[in-house]
Amino acid sequence: MIDANVIENLLVELRRGTQILAVLSQLTTTQYGYSLLQTLESKNIGIEAGTLYPLLRRLESQGLLQSEWDTQEARPRKYYQLSEDGKELFQRLKKEWTKIQNEMKAVLGENE
Repeated sequence: MIDANVIENLLVELRRGTQILAVLSQLTTTQYGYSLLQTLESKNIGIEAGTLYPLLRRLESQGLLQSEWDTQEARPRKYYQLSEDGKELFQRLKKEWTKIQNEMKAVLGENE
């Protein structure tokens, strides 16, 4: 029997790259972290806050996101949106995702 920890670790690894694509796909419009979590959850994309916030900071430091603080509300919020480089990367990743899907369908015999 396969160890449950091995399975969980492999599933986490499998999801990791898709989470980046999912996050980028939702930042074509401006969102703050919690609203992004809710949006992804409504689309059945599970991502923990402890994963999302460091990912947003990393994508911003890579120049893929722009951010702006809104201090009008009682609680300041940092809003994120794709930068021009982020938009370009998102399109490239989307193309690659489609290619990978097709390759995996062929490998797994799902095109028959």
